[in-house]
Amino acid sequence: MLNRAAVIIMREREHEREKPPTRSIAANDTVRRHPARRFSQGRFAEADERLAVEEPLEIRLGGRRFTLTMRTPGNDEELVAGFLLAEGFIESRDDLDEIRRVRGSKGAPEPNVIDVILRVPAAALRERLKRNFTISSSCGVCGKTSIEATQRRIAPIVSPLKVHAETILALAPMMRREQEVFATTGGLHAAALFVNSGARPQSNGPRANVANGARKSGADADGAKLKLVALREDVGRHNAVDKVIGYALQSAMLPLHLAIMAVSGRLSFEIVQKAAVAGVPILAAVSAPSSLAVELADEVGMTLAGFVRGDTFNLYCHPERVLA
Repeated sequence: MLNRAAVIIMREREHEREKPPTRSIAANDTVRRHPARRFSQGRFAEADERLAVEEPLEIRLGGRRFTLTMRTPGNDEELVAGFLLAEGFIESRDDLDEIRRVRGSKGAPEPNVIDVILRVPAAALRERLKRNFTISSSCGVCGKTSIEATQRRIAPIVSPLKVHAETILALAPMMRREQEVFATTGGLHAAALFVNSGARPQSNGPRANVANGARKSGADADGAKLKLVALREDVGRHNAVDKVIGYALQSAMLPLHLAIMAVSGRLSFEIVQKAAVAGVPILAAVSAPSSLAVELADEVGMTLAGFVRGDTFNLYCHPERVLA
């Protein structure tokens, strides 16, 4: 039989195991200063460098630990919403009841823990978890299996959107101008969502994060204005895309059948999968796509543009949406 002291010790140890990830600076900080020694012109000199912050985010479902991801703090609620949608755990905004910060023992919000309350029946949630595990297990083992499993939960993309080549060429410069943290650190990926000013896609919800809203625009070849609706930066390429998709989900903009998404890195299978779930008809990147990314985009009906640099780019599938 345990005495009182033993019970207290066991409870304290259990409490320690349940403690969320900790951090040393405010939750909205994305840049941290650090001393460095810079080698230039044959000698070292002291330098004050700025680093992109990377910290863990614990995601809970109904109070139970679900997963942990490394991310750059900021727009965490969008990240979680986008992740759950893109990975098939929810199917629409209606499946989300509440996304909330977990509070610590002193009542203050924990900066690295998000708890999600879903409006999904238990049986349906179990099926989605099982389905996601099957898809994740197949990735990298059999490309055909991955594409077929993904197709079963992604509706074919049907969009009237057509743009001129100049519109594609304008994406990268517009995105780079808004990459504030990347300009400071050189260490973040970005994902951006663009629409024509006269054709904002199906938005009947509130605008989130006005500071990162549609601030910049460029001339569209069709005479409209190309607007940057949302741009998100993160140390993880997938996180940046999840944040943009989460923004669109929370703003009731889905499906994004009249939008263009651009990313700062290469196009992987996972990036195409996430964009396809959101219904994006045109996905562009400054780097190359993988073979499996092109296969998936072709199967779901997405126009894929790679190597968008200067005055050139490549179209890998469904080129009919881009006019000369």
